[in-house]
Amino acid sequence: MSWSDKGQRIRVLLLKTDWYLCFGLVFLACVLIGLSAAAFKLNAVLNDADALPIEAVAINGERNYTADQEIQVALQDLMQRSFFSADVNQVQQALEALPWVYQASVRREWPAKLKVYLIEQVPVAHWNGDAWLNTYGEVFDAPVKEGIPNLPSLTGPEAQGKSVLTTYQQLGELLTINGFSLKSLSLSARHAWHAELNNGIRLELGREDSMTRIQRFIHVYPKLAAQDKKVGVVDLRYDTGLAVDWDDAQTESR
Repeated sequence: MSWSDKGQRIRVLLLKTDWYLCFGLVFLACVLIGLSAAAFKLNAVLNDADALPIEAVAINGERNYTADQEIQVALQDLMQRSFFSADVNQVQQALEALPWVYQASVRREWPAKLKVYLIEQVPVAHWNGDAWLNTYGEVFDAPVKEGIPNLPSLTGPEAQGKSVLTTYQQLGELLTINGFSLKSLSLSARHAWHAELNNGIRLELGREDSMTRIQRFIHVYPKLAAQDKKVGVVDLRYDTGLAVDWDDAQTESR
């Protein structure tokens, strides 16, 4: 075979190689375009609220203070999205922004439902007049609702809610087992404790040894009750003894 024949054969092979390469590239481009178009179409369908709407929201959990209408308003905009495009984290945040909701968990349930589990705040005390304390001693703001039980009134520095609640529970337990009921407890800016019982008696407990001072009051109260006078304030800020302020007269018992 001459060199010219060999050169011609090489050119033919190169042309065939180029043709296969071009065909392969065109085929790959078609596949990529097709996949992109399919992905675009799928994305459009998944985000189409008319094609895949959220048909229902199932709310579970005990609710005493959060109405269905409040939940509907909170989720109104989010419900305009499709089942797949709805962000469950945003739904959770919208629900937890409701004043009486403590915690919310949200998950999708095929084919068109969101399942929500709500945990409400459990108020255990009024805090500084217009707020509440929950069972963990956390402060929260919420409107007054029907069905809230008669709760004690606690006051103190903003960051001391948990401390005040703990002290209230300790003192309240001691008083309750001795026939008294603690109506309110206050911690001043100087960290002095002031208490009021349901019978109207006010107790000045000072900064320390509040449990010991409450026990002293319980021990001496039968003697105070035997008097033909109404007890107003009992000052227990003494190492021993106490001072009594009667409603109709003032005297001291030491």
